Amino acid sequence: MFKVTPNPPNTDPVPYDASFDLDPQKLKAAADRTLNFYLNPGATKTQIPPRSSGTFLTIDAAVDDETLLVEAYESVSSVRKMLIDLAELEDGPRRHTMLVMHRALLIGEMAVNRVLDNHKPG
Repeated sequence: MFKVTPNPPNTDPVPYDASFDLDPQKLKAAADRTLNFYLNPGATKTQIPPRSSGTFLTIDAAVDDETLLVEAYESVSSVRKMLIDLAELEDGPRRHTMLVMHRALLIGEMAVNRVLDNHKPG
């Protein structure tokens, strides 16, 4: 097989350019300017406010346990049914992953259903 480039390629040495002399004091001054600009170590630090819980989606405190369990059961059941529908469209490892997730949701659904069966209102 013919090689287009010689092994190793013939290149001229890079000529020395005196304008690229690196003065250590100039490098330190440039680094200090950069750090001061980006990090500004002398500035006072502002305290980040603590994260509060979101109020976009809330559950009323007056809702009873049975209603919450029914909602949890319906949510898990719906996600499980959607996941099995998606698994029908896949092959190979993705399908196996979806089936494992389906089984985990099925176990959660069964557990919530058992709690609902054992729940005594009042």
